[in-house]
Amino acid sequence: MSALHRSSATRFVKRYSALASLIVCLLPVSVSAQTNRFDESRLERIDEVLQGYVDRGELAGAVALVQQNGRTIYEHAVGWADKEAGREMTVDSMFRIASQTKALTSVLILQLMEEGKLNLSDPVSRFIPAYASTTVAMREGDEVTIVPAQRQITVQDLLTHSAGISYGTQPHIAELYRAQGLGPAAGNGWYTADKDEPVCTTMERLATLPFVSQPGAAWVYGYNTDVLGCIAERATGEPLDALISTRITEPLGMNDTHFFVPEDKRARVVTVYSSDANGQAVRAPEGAIGQGSYIDGPRRNFAGGAGLISTVGDYARFLEMIRRGGEAFGEKILSPRAVALMSTNQVGDLRGNNGRGFGLGFETTDRFGANGMESSGSFGWGGAYGSIYRIDPVANISILLMVNQLPLTNDIRIKYPTMVYQALE
Repeated sequence: MSALHRSSATRFVKRYSALASLIVCLLPVSVSAQTNRFDESRLERIDEVLQGYVDRGELAGAVALVQQNGRTIYEHAVGWADKEAGREMTVDSMFRIASQTKALTSVLILQLMEEGKLNLSDPVSRFIPAYASTTVAMREGDEVTIVPAQRQITVQDLLTHSAGISYGTQPHIAELYRAQGLGPAAGNGWYTADKDEPVCTTMERLATLPFVSQPGAAWVYGYNTDVLGCIAERATGEPLDALISTRITEPLGMNDTHFFVPEDKRARVVTVYSSDANGQAVRAPEGAIGQGSYIDGPRRNFAGGAGLISTVGDYARFLEMIRRGGEAFGEKILSPRAVALMSTNQVGDLRGNNGRGFGLGFETTDRFGANGMESSGSFGWGGAYGSIYRIDPVANISILLMVNQLPLTNDIRIKYPTMVYQALE
């Protein structure tokens, strides 16, 4: 073959290879977009299902949101923000999001790790010396023995809820916690908005109480992320509300997310309801497990585990940042690898062999079918007042449902995600 022919052949091969590469690159995008399309008629079923809960009196009100690739696919407000006052629910209503706060505090801790201010393997005592020698209440039948912890609790133990720290409501420790203003004295344990003291003071007092499991031995849900909030304050010298605001909510444009509601926004806050013995929604009382102190409270105790108030729109912006690997709306909040750590099971089978694990702040779905119809690799959590959220990186969707009803005894948190997925082609 002549040099001219070889040159022509080489150019043809290069062009063909480039065209083939382009086709290969485009095909997954086309298939993904087609696979992930929502059936509009099936999405409309969600309206009827949500309204049914309100019509039957099982739910006072809710706001639901679905986004795909950052675009709103479904958004709907149903029922009442305050039924007695005749105030209807709106998409910008402000909800107590309780444990949905944990995700933001966990992101903050990962930010501090990326800045070299702490390590996941650091003992908590590096920041809160009172945690150098913690104890565990071991129970055998009616006998309770308080023993020293076998090792110190680490930052990663707190992020994964494997530190052995509960909310102090277990019968064998409840009275000890009540005496310190924690556990049963704080409603269902997690509530601290009424405390006229900094969160670090509360968390130092917690260290004097026995926990319910040895560090690393079990998955125990509790004050872990509130302790992380104190660690963030100690590592930076700044209060937690300022840290969350300047590092997460302000950059992401989450303008309606606060630990305590500003005066000019109080009319948008949703009333808390409860479920009576017949499953009917009834107005909750004042106090820690009712309306709380998020408007008129002391405004001194910033609970990293359960303290924020937000809207579906605001929280969707946070979820979009996570879904996109730590960067959204022109702001880089975390690195992709940090997000991967958060959304990958880090506790093995400590939560049981049920296909669900826990990462550094999120519950993980490790097997299709383990959590309804969501994809393996999905993750999320919820809040004590009834709200839930999920991120599905396969379908590129974020699912949000905000409710303020405690306890919430109906099955809306199961049915709503199902109704979203049945509309996905």
